[in-house]
Amino acid sequence: MTDQPQIRFDDGAAYETYMGVWSRKVGEEFLSWLAPRPNLAWLDVGCGNGAFTALLAERAAPASIFAIDPSPAQLDFARTRPGVALARFEAGHAMELPAADGSFDAAVMALVIAFVPEPAKGVAEMVRAVKPGGLVAAYMWDWPEGFPFHHSHKIIEDRGLPAVPPPSWDASRREKLLQLWNGSGLRDVDSREITVERSFPDFETLWAITLTGPRVATLAATLAPEVKAAIREELRQRLGAEEGRPVTLKARANAVKGRVA
Repeated sequence: MTDQPQIRFDDGAAYETYMGVWSRKVGEEFLSWLAPRPNLAWLDVGCGNGAFTALLAERAAPASIFAIDPSPAQLDFARTRPGVALARFEAGHAMELPAADGSFDAAVMALVIAFVPEPAKGVAEMVRAVKPGGLVAAYMWDWPEGFPFHHSHKIIEDRGLPAVPPPSWDASRREKLLQLWNGSGLRDVDSREITVERSFPDFETLWAITLTGPRVATLAATLAPEVKAAIREELRQRLGAEEGRPVTLKARANAVKGRVA
């Protein structure tokens, strides 16, 4: 573990505004790539506010979903989502899953692995919990450039303001994901890049959502108004955004999958 400040996700509604749309867009591409058969028992590791859990329920025709996350507030929000009645939500950690050996057909980490302090241990736990021949998969924003809001993060860092990267940011790299999956003994390992985009009605909407991000919100509350205004203007210029006009951002994620031997 590290003594450095960590990014925390403790507000399900705020996360939905900030990342929910992005999560669904990349999750849809991810599930199309996995093409899972129906009636599987799924383990959703680090389910957060249930954005991907709901997508699993909608698109994968699961028999069941067991979704875990360390944040009680995120789990409370997840339980309120429509369409997740078959999902069971429980507090738990990726490196010590509350699951018996070989009790699931498939396990997935959606936008999670870079936040696991020991990614190899997290992957090993998924492998342990999945039946022989079962699926183990993940996707993560390609940090930092692939992250949807990386422009604002870069501006903050260039100004010498506190930067808080995910504890295992290198696990977001495609080559590192392949190394983790192959190193865990999984077979038929494959990976791909997923690129998605999201449009905002205007720059002001984008800026307001940017300020809700867990990496930015605490910092923004401490900044003088003129500093915050300068960051806003630098972001607008960097994106080439015109006031009152739509703005589109692109993001890139790396995905990986494999089968338990």
